[in-house]
Amino acid sequence: ADEVKVALADRRELECEIVLKDERTDLAVLRIKERGTYPTLAFADSDALEVGDIVLAIGNPFGVGQTVTSGIVSALARTQVGVSDYQFFIQTDAAINPGNSGGALIDVDGNLVGINTAIYSRSGGSMGIGFAIPSNMVRVVAESARNGSVVRRPWIGAEFQALTSDLAEGLGLDRPRGALVTTIAEDGPAARAGLAAGDVVTAVDGIEIDDPNALTYRLATRGVGGEAQLRFLRKNKEYIATLALEAAPETVPRDERTIEGETPFQGLTVVNLSPAVVEELGYRGRQSSGVIVTSVGDGSHAADVGFRPGDVILEVNRQQVETTSALASLAERRASIWRVMIERGGRVIRSVIGG
Repeated sequence: ADEVKVALADRRELECEIVLKDERTDLAVLRIKERGTYPTLAFADSDALEVGDIVLAIGNPFGVGQTVTSGIVSALARTQVGVSDYQFFIQTDAAINPGNSGGALIDVDGNLVGINTAIYSRSGGSMGIGFAIPSNMVRVVAESARNGSVVRRPWIGAEFQALTSDLAEGLGLDRPRGALVTTIAEDGPAARAGLAAGDVVTAVDGIEIDDPNALTYRLATRGVGGEAQLRFLRKNKEYIATLALEAAPETVPRDERTIEGETPFQGLTVVNLSPAVVEELGYRGRQSSGVIVTSVGDGSHAADVGFRPGDVILEVNRQQVETTSALASLAERRASIWRVMIERGGRVIRSVIGG
């Protein structure tokens, strides 16, 4: 958007600037340009919600004007919604329709418990299954906007997977629960805390977790700084690990570059991979270093040949691409044929592109 306005209930329209956009949570923070006193909502603790609590959803469904609907909390910690990287939603049967997204979900005391973000629907209208981002996650993003333009989240330095019934049985668990550690980054917070591949994390600061989504949510809402206590199982014995809540390091400068010239890479914006970039972009591929695409210009040569944000460029004309400067140098050369190897979504793709 090149122009953003906020329309208030009293019909005032106020120009805003976008302070922060966080695609990983599907949230943005706006600042009203005109100084003044405006009505506000206080944050409630979304972890204090219980199934059956009464909630109100506020929005502008179908553009008819500000509307309030009521319902109850139908479920907590829903993870199969697929609208953001942090799958941990409040489910409600309060009527949520197109136009409610971004609106407040409040409790009976008028405090913010969530931000409406998605619905399950076969018709396009409300079917009594709506989802909201918990206020504790919203608070992290809002506070990040006060301190800069990037949301800083704790870096675990490990990869996890959910447990199936078979895995749980093989590990001696009574049911599938927790997050199974699959890989550990050398000298990362998880490694320093004593975690190892094969461990099963079952709680964060005493709060039970059912899957990796719950683990990442709990750590993300703790913010950067301080420590978290992880309870984990190893060979059927229970242990406690103290995890440092620190931001992912930028081990190599990102050196952002936009590629120009008459090549298939024209219009690509790329940065060097590092743990910080991996965390910011939510990259889940196999590469720990190299060059990743952050954006593709509309109408560019790169868009025409099919590059996408998140692609990691591995090779160009059989030469390994390790840095953005190396890619820029290769893109300055002339070639009648371009042989390109990328990684996309964990798969390696090889293409031959005409010059």
